[in-house]
Amino acid sequence: MVCESWKAQLDTYVDGEVPHEEMRTFDAHVRNCPSCSADALSRVQLKRAIQVAGKRFTPSAEFRKRMQQSIASRPRRSFRMGWMLAAAAAVVVVAGTLTSTHLGSRPARDQVFSEIADLHVATLASSSPVDVISTDRHTVKPWFQGKIPFAFNLPELQNSQFSLLGGRMTYLEQAPGAHLIYDVRKHHISVFIFQERSLPAGLSDSALQPGKLSFNMETWSRGGLRYFVISDASAADIDSLAKLFKAAS
Repeated sequence: MVCESWKAQLDTYVDGEVPHEEMRTFDAHVRNCPSCSADALSRVQLKRAIQVAGKRFTPSAEFRKRMQQSIASRPRRSFRMGWMLAAAAAVVVVAGTLTSTHLGSRPARDQVFSEIADLHVATLASSSPVDVISTDRHTVKPWFQGKIPFAFNLPELQNSQFSLLGGRMTYLEQAPGAHLIYDVRKHHISVFIFQERSLPAGLSDSALQPGKLSFNMETWSRGGLRYFVISDASAADIDSLAKLFKAAS
């Protein structure tokens, strides 16, 4: 079986843990192998479904209140025991505060970046990556009207190295957005656009180098919209396309 060695690494690939030097080779194989593309897409969809399900079952404020009342209504212990419990509770509170301070914004931000990478990979693995196929921005932009709750501008690509392949609707944190796909020297670049208010707070403008995600990414906010540009193309290419979008907006 020719693809068995590739399939054995699909979970590692979808998690963005394939070594960076092997990522481009793996990307090329997934794009050109219908079997591996379908398997990669199903894994990405399962991963996203698990992430969404994990957010549904969190303690409500009413549940927390009942638990606090239940603890408060228990018989009072001796002074020494009460002091020891209070000290232990203080340690837990301090640890919880430090943990939430450290993880409060980073996990939300990192999860968004991870989901953006998942969307990028899933689209490249799909047999139909775009819903509107056109190199003309005046055809692609109007296609989104009535499908998403905001408008955006697409850059003029004349005298640039980029070409527009088309676009599709997408969702992030259950919010609808636009997904544009561009080509540059045989690399596909995804540009995602969402309303800023529909995403978690703390997504500061930044350019991210390949790390766990194995992609270059740049994100910024302009006019109430949040933009993400992601690809295995070079950081310079990502920056160039980002500048075109910033000028257009």
